[in-house]
Parts: sequence; C-alpha cells; structure tokens
Amino acid sequence: MNRDTIIGFVLIALVLIGFSWYNSPSQEQIEAARMQDSIAMAKQDSLNALAKQQVKNEQKDSLTEAKTDSAALFFGALSGTSQKVVLKNEKVELTLDTKGGVIKKAKILDYQDLNGDKDLTLFDEKDQNLNFMLAGKNDNIVTNDLYFTPSEQTDSTVTMTAQAQNGGQVVLKYRLGKDYLLGFSLQVKGLANAFAPSYKEMEIEWTDHCRQHEKGFSFENRYTTIFYKAAKGDTDNLSESSDENETVEEELDWVAFRNQFFSVALISKENFARNANLVSSLEQKGTGYLKQFDAKLKTAFDPTGQKPSEFEMYIGPNNFRLIQDVEEQSAFGKDLDLEQLVNLGWWLFRLINRWFTLYVFDWLASFGFSMGIVLILITILLKVITYPMVKKSYMSSAKMRVLKPKLEEATKQYDKPEDQMKKQQEMMSLYSKYGVSPMGGCLPMLIQMPIWIAMFWFVPNAIQLRGQSFLWMDDLSTYDPIVEWNTNIWGIGDHLSLTCILFCGAQLLYTWFSMQQQKDQMVGAQAEQMKMMQWMMYIMPLMFFFIFNDYSSGLNFYYFISLFFSAAIMWTLRKTTDDEKLLAILEAKYQENKNNPKKQSGLAARLEALQKQSEELQRQRKNGYKK
Repeated sequence: MNRDTIIGFVLIALVLIGFSWYNSPSQEQIEAARMQDSIAMAKQDSLNALAKQQVKNEQKDSLTEAKTDSAALFFGALSGTSQKVVLKNEKVELTLDTKGGVIKKAKILDYQDLNGDKDLTLFDEKDQNLNFMLAGKNDNIVTNDLYFTPSEQTDSTVTMTAQAQNGGQVVLKYRLGKDYLLGFSLQVKGLANAFAPSYKEMEIEWTDHCRQHEKGFSFENRYTTIFYKAAKGDTDNLSESSDENETVEEELDWVAFRNQFFSVALISKENFARNANLVSSLEQKGTGYLKQFDAKLKTAFDPTGQKPSEFEMYIGPNNFRLIQDVEEQSAFGKDLDLEQLVNLGWWLFRLINRWFTLYVFDWLASFGFSMGIVLILITILLKVITYPMVKKSYMSSAKMRVLKPKLEEATKQYDKPEDQMKKQQEMMSLYSKYGVSPMGGCLPMLIQMPIWIAMFWFVPNAIQLRGQSFLWMDDLSTYDPIVEWNTNIWGIGDHLSLTCILFCGAQLLYTWFSMQQQKDQMVGAQAEQMKMMQWMMYIMPLMFFFIFNDYSSGLNFYYFISLFFSAAIMWTLRKTTDDEKLLAILEAKYQENKNNPKKQSGLAARLEALQKQSEELQRQRKNGYKK
C-alpha cells in the first residue's frame, strides 16, 4: 500500500466519520439528555398525564355537548359500541375499529418481533391514529368521533358507514390486496347541503408513536424518520438525528412513517396539497419507542359525493424488490418510487447498490446460502473484480521499492531544504525514465472506495439479514455483544461488539503490515512524511471502533472479511513478485528511454516547470540585491 492508498483510506475514514457525525445527535442534545434526571422525568410524566386528562375532558365535554344537541348532523353516530373488524391475507393482518372507522392495529406476519413472537405488531391503537376532518357549514365532521356500522365484510373487504340525522352518510370502503397494499376511500352521500359550495379539501391528521422493533436502539433510530415524495419531484426525509418540524411547499404523492426495516406509507390519488406539516420528535432510550411522528395533510374532497377521495396504504417491510412488486399493484397509475424507503445511500453509492449490489445479493441468495455466506461470497466477488486494479496499484509500489537504492544514490546531493524542489524533480525524472508512475495506485484506490462506502449503506438496510444467524452472531442486522452493561458510556454505548473488535483489530494489523511494506519504497523526505502519517493511520482503527460498535454485526463482519482478503492478496503479491526480475525489466525500460528520449509530461513536467520558475525567481532576486 503506497501513499495514494493511505490517502484513500484517510478519505474513507473522513467520509464515514462525517456521516456518523451528521447522523449523531448534537452536543446540545446529548447534554440535554444527560440533564434529565429522575425528578425531571417524573415531572414530565406528571405534565403528560395532566395534558392527556385535559384532552380527555375536552373531548368528553365536546361529546357531551354534541349528544345534548339533538340537532347535530351526526347525533346518532356519536354513540355506539366499539367493534373490531379484521382484514387478513397471508402477509398482513389489519384490525379496524368501528369507532373512527380506521385501522387501529397492524401485524406483519412471519416477521419475528423484539420479544421473539412469531408475528410483528407494527402498531396498535395506543401508537397510531388516522383522523379525517370535514368542515361543514354548521357542523364539523370528525371521523374519530363517529361510530361506523360495518357491512359487505369479507376477509379482505369491508364497508364502514356512519349515518347522519338527515339520511346522509360518511362511507369508508376498504380492500386489502394480496400483499401489503391496502386500498380505501372516503365518500359522503346526501350531504351536499352540509358544506359550503367552495369547500373542496378535507384535512387529515395522522400520528404514530414509532415503536422500537430491533435490539439496537441507537442504530435503529439512525434509519427511522418521515419520508415523503413530491408529486413532481424526488423523495426526501426529515432528520433522523434531531427533532424537526417541516412544512413542505410542494404537493406530495405520499408520506411514510419509516422504521429501519418496516414502513407505513399513506398515498393519495389526488395528491396531498401544498404546505403539509410534518413533525418528528426524538424519544428517550428505554421507553420502547424511537420517535413521535405527526403529519397534518390536506387532499381533494368532493362534497357532492359523486367522486370519492381515494387512498392507498403500504404496510410492510422495507424490501426493495418486494416494494417494487407492490407498487405495480397500485391502482393510481403513478410512478410512486416507494422503493426509496430502502435507503441505499447518496446518489453515487445508491447507483452502485441499485444496479450492482442488489442484483449480486439476490443472485447469491437464490442459491439458498445463509446470509453470512452471501456476505463472504460478495466480498470474494468484489475482490476478484477489483483484483486487476489492486495488482496495478501494488506493482506501482513494487517498482518504487526496487528503485529506492537508485533514487537515493541519484538524489543524495539534494539534502538542503532549499534543494527539495530539485530533489523531487530529479526523482520524477528518474521515475519517468524507468517508466514508473508514482500516481499509479491512486485511481484503483478511488475506484474501490465507493464500493466500500456503498456496502456501508447497503448492509444496514438489507432486511434479508434481519434475524439471520451465522457462526456466533445471532442476528446479522444488529450488534453481537460479548459484554453488556446497563449504563450508557459516551462513545461506546452499553456493550462491546465482537465483530467490531475483530474489524478494528484487523484494520490495525492491516495498517501495520502496510506500513512495513511502505517503508521499503520511501526516499528521503517521503520517509519522514511517512513517520508523521503513521500516528493517523494507527488511530483510525480506534476511531472506527467508536463509530461501528453500535452498528450491525453483518456490516462489521463484511469489513473484517474484506480486510482479511485484502491482506491475503497483498501478502500473495509480495511473495510472488521477483524483485530482481522486476528491476531487470525496469533497467531495460530505462535503456530504451535513454536511447529514445521522450518529452516529459504529467507531474514530472510540472515539477520541472516549477523548478525553472523558482530558479528564475532566485536569479532575479540576486540581480536585484547586486543593483
């Protein structure tokens, strides 16, 4: 590994550290969390209880007032008995409540939850609520306040009807598809006179107290937030690491409450109107929740009842291929781009993951290999693909190594500080004559670096790794602790991850091995610079430990295996390289160039030009002093 390779690793470290910093809570947030002691928490609980009671009292007063007003449009629908209605297929089970007429509970079947249960409850009535509000001329219609009557019920369909005093109705129709897509509509009948002629939009309030579904609270939180898709634009999301309140000025196709591995997306056929308000608030570790999500939306509404307001809801796993298939089942004919819920990274890394990693991963998984074996095979395949570039980089370093004695002999007269430019020029001239490019290792390293970073995004978002064990790792999607404790230590957390220790240890050994190889090719000032860089290279594994201790064992295992094969390739190349034969080839190249001199180009030419400019400047200064 030469200087360019070192620069590449430093760039990787800076990108990873920068990403971790970008997604980490600010110092103010950390300090604020530390300040919350048991007294403050008790006080907050008391305030929350008081606020909830106040809301309940207000709702009770409002309901009592409505019930005493026999002229209220939906007087009869304001009281009734809550009943559960279940829609179910082979993938999902949805429970609706006649009070409010909306989904109150969603279970994803055959996905184990945090407690080990066979099916995962994504949310229940304590966590999520969907409320439709219609502003009438005299009475506001709020679906949460109404009791609906179910009819036309099957395993996958149901019609919910709230009856008005004048014979009018509010009708919610549901149809569950074969996978994870629920279609539904809201329509009024016989209520045209209850609304102003200009009334064309309904309001929607959608909230979710987002549950923790994975073992690693901090790690899951990094991938949990609100996503949304502009009707004439791209997908965007709120911050994962801080509280955020955003008003989106564009029309939206959909809004989604996204966990690391599961999402609930609400899609509107006629789009959500401009100025949708989206709020994401952080929760404390240990509460069983990650964040509080709130969305205030508006969409088209026909008060005449001729046209229903149509919606679809995706309730399922963040599986790229699966979401693509489900999106094709949508009846709205839009390019929803829902697969963006699987976060494959920034644009360059997303392209790599979208058009390479996904296909390779799916192909290897189709053979029935365990996910650990798939990660190993992906690593081997990437090493095979990049081997020509790695070999080119190594051979560039090997050529510099065998030429080191000649370079030292040719430049030994340039020991003064003012002669360093001449020394560099002489070295570049010799490299050119021997047909060696000192920058030969730069491009291969730059090509490999995006792949490394792409896997940094891909592995944590691959739901296929969730719950999959390999060797000592019980779950490749989360950390593998060898020691755990109850106190959270800054920078480390509450555990030590074995794969993280292996990865950082392998990085330390690989760095030491590379440094030993590098010493054989450095000349003069380069060797001194190398000594200065050593401390940075050796501290990188320590920095990686603080970054990756909370990351998934699958990602740490991949990096560990990748470093192992990199070291094996470097060791093999070193053992199979005949330095004497290589030097003979370079000598032959030198004689050829000596007999047929070529004009210098590239870095050597630029150094020569700089040297001439420096000499001319020194000559002018001397002449000025004489005058």
